[in-house]
Amino acid sequence: MSAEETHHDSAEVAARVERRWATIAVIIIVMMALLAAFAGIHRATMPQPRVEITDPSRLHLSGEFVESNLGSVLEANGNVTVRAIGQQYSFTPACIVVPADTPITLRATSADVVHGILIQGTNVNAMLVPGYISEQLMRFAKTGDYLMPCQEFCSFGHEGMWGKVKVIDKTEFADRAKGGGRLGCVGQ
Repeated sequence: MSAEETHHDSAEVAARVERRWATIAVIIIVMMALLAAFAGIHRATMPQPRVEITDPSRLHLSGEFVESNLGSVLEANGNVTVRAIGQQYSFTPACIVVPADTPITLRATSADVVHGILIQGTNVNAMLVPGYISEQLMRFAKTGDYLMPCQEFCSFGHEGMWGKVKVIDKTEFADRAKGGGRLGCVGQ
């Protein structure tokens, strides 16, 4: 067997190995694309497990989102529930007080058009659609002030639609909640 034949045989082996690896790579890519398509279609066609609706024309008049019910409240189980409304061009309440290291449920809706709540520096990001109640679970590890802009373009005043989340010490929050009612940061 000459050197030329040996070189030719090794070139054939290398070509076969390359074709096999290329085939395996294509199969993996096709399988991943099919898996992504299936997951996307499945999620898009499955309804949410629970959809809550409300009448946006009556938010301030009756039900869960009347003005006296907005803000933070300490529940009997130690969790905190925050209720808020997005409307052109503000959040009500504009400043939300919550405790650190506590499970918090944000329940919010929109009175007019689609808005979004994004609490900067966190993974909290919810879309507020008129007629539907958005629920977002959250927890803050440290105290401080967090900006809360509307992240869905809602019209000409959108750029001025900001709120604030004030995270305070858990003990301080419990002391302030003893009086009952909704907590906010107005006048602080």
